[in-house]
Amino acid sequence: MRYLPLAAAIASTLLTGLSATAQQQLPNLKPAPAPAVAPAKPYKAVTVTPPASVKDPGLDALRKQLADAAKAKDKAALGRLVVAKGFFWESEKGESADKNKSGADNLAKALDLDSKDSGGWEALAGYAAEPNASAMPSRKGIVCAPAEPTFNEQALEQAVKATGTDPGEWGYTVAPDVEVRAAAKKDAPVSEKLGQQFVRVMMENDAADPSFLRIVTPSGKVGFIAADALAPLGSDQLCYAKDGAAWKITGFIGASQ
Repeated sequence: MRYLPLAAAIASTLLTGLSATAQQQLPNLKPAPAPAVAPAKPYKAVTVTPPASVKDPGLDALRKQLADAAKAKDKAALGRLVVAKGFFWESEKGESADKNKSGADNLAKALDLDSKDSGGWEALAGYAAEPNASAMPSRKGIVCAPAEPTFNEQALEQAVKATGTDPGEWGYTVAPDVEVRAAAKKDAPVSEKLGQQFVRVMMENDAADPSFLRIVTPSGKVGFIAADALAPLGSDQLCYAKDGAAWKITGFIGASQ
């Protein structure tokens, strides 16, 4: 799946592995033969450069409307924000949009908006809150959010191979000075701080508090960080394009909820 900007989804997203989008970005990263949980090993830190915010009044206005529609769970209001034709849905299976249905119907299916427990409306609220977006190389004039950070792909490959892990066990910190704690508790001692970089997540997360993730720092030490401090590479994206003079939701990248 791609990115659900919700703290509760971070752990499952990371441990599920990279999406098809991320695998395309890092074609040389293949799951390494490893035990159920590879032992903690030190690795060379791979820094990330956060994406720049997209400053466009029209896109900001669309996101405000999207936030309102998501809060009210208003499908009619959402439908007015989606392109009527040309909507795309890139999933692990390839193009999944039904060309015989409207863009709004395809988006509703992608996010499973008709299911009470899908989390689709919450995901839309998260996309609406994203301040950045990046151009989609394969589709001219389309930007998708959240944007991926800039990083050295070869260096990440080397870190994955050096630790005998799977690329799906890695995420990147979304802010500088992320506190690593000795236990999965908000008041546990801080053992060190991380900059904006990739971090290995232990496959078996034994954190007593699910809002924490058990990680291995570049020094090889095991610690715990807040789940919402980490984002997975290749998470789900909502895509936008200009339809005439106005911005519209034009596509979705990721699996259904």
